[in-house]
Amino acid sequence: MTVATPRPAAAGSEPAGVDNRLVVGGAPLTWRTLPTPTLPDPAAVLAHSAGQALAAARQHAVHGTELLLSTASRVDATMRAELRDAGFTVTVLDDDGVHPSAPTRPRAAEPGRLWLLTSGSTGRPKRVGHTLDTLTTVRADQPDRTWLCPYAPGTYAWWQVVTLSLTQPGQHLVVVEPDELDDWPVVAAAHGVDAASGTPTFWRRTLYRDAAALARVPLRQLTLGGEPVDQAILDQLREVFPAARISWIYASSEVGASIVVHDGRAGFPVEWLDRETAGRPTISVHDDELVVTSPYHGAGLAGPVRTGDRVQVVDGRVLITGRLDSDEINVGGSKVSAGVVRGVLTEHPNVAWARVTGRRAPVLGRMVVADVVLTPAVGVADPTDVSAVSVPDEAALVRWCADRLPEHAVPRRIRVLTEIPVKETLKSDV
Repeated sequence: MTVATPRPAAAGSEPAGVDNRLVVGGAPLTWRTLPTPTLPDPAAVLAHSAGQALAAARQHAVHGTELLLSTASRVDATMRAELRDAGFTVTVLDDDGVHPSAPTRPRAAEPGRLWLLTSGSTGRPKRVGHTLDTLTTVRADQPDRTWLCPYAPGTYAWWQVVTLSLTQPGQHLVVVEPDELDDWPVVAAAHGVDAASGTPTFWRRTLYRDAAALARVPLRQLTLGGEPVDQAILDQLREVFPAARISWIYASSEVGASIVVHDGRAGFPVEWLDRETAGRPTISVHDDELVVTSPYHGAGLAGPVRTGDRVQVVDGRVLITGRLDSDEINVGGSKVSAGVVRGVLTEHPNVAWARVTGRRAPVLGRMVVADVVLTPAVGVADPTDVSAVSVPDEAALVRWCADRLPEHAVPRRIRVLTEIPVKETLKSDV
């Protein structure tokens, strides 16, 4: 790929948020007091904990080390070999220290360069080049906040929260490890978290497992992104936090943060399409695909970028329904949006989560099928005990869809799961 020249960091300079509070593994620190490793340059760092990932981020912010940051679990042996062949020293950070594996083709480092691995939703993850400047999209002064960071280290969403804390005084950070995710409201309440960012799946799982614990977190800012954001999850969060600001953000490794909506409605106003404003992304639609021209794009991606995300315009709103390669289901020659069907299912008051796919079928070629997780009944000790939940059966859910969708879009099979599935990126496999 074509790589733009990053702006070199001022070696040894501390970031503006260096005295912001960090809570890592329950221990209070600051960016300034966070122990930082000595890294090779360029380095592909595979961190075994959230604290080690934060240390690598601060090391980059101070020294400008060319850095690709990820968790060890996201980078398999084949990708490690590819990174070494691309000139990176693959460096494992764990409790025992720094463990480098030298590159097979050494090269000079690019000062200030950051690399992200895409989520892999379109196949094998690929590298996208950035700098702290292109990853830092919140530039206006912000009210003091304590943010929860639940994301996997090195993902675009992780960097959005981390760069905010690095670059803005008063933006404190509480990080949670994967084994703390199901209990994060307790951790957040204990440390005064009043702002949290997560995928819709993250918020749905939290509501599903312990809505009462979530309500005890004094949140003033809730942010959603990383997956299609439907009206149901926005309304559910508004019910729990009537006074908070609830935002959804469209962002990707390739084009950065491109759309931010605060009005509590799914999608964004159709009037925003093709609107050109200096210093801001331009959003367009071509052949039902979202196209973004952004000043925060990755290296070599200047100009219009086809995102691979499918959109529909409904009642003056532009809705992002899912990936082009997986959202459309062809049922006997009629096109069905899996995202639209999913939205109808999650609007049901007893459906906490839904996944919609196509399955081979005689005559029609494909038919619509769905998996759902049902909302737990109030007062039930075990929220995964579906037998204790007063909810409709499969036939009732099919009728719900039939009242709201054309006949060919109605799911023919609906399977009930006992837990909302989630990947390391906090996304469901929708």
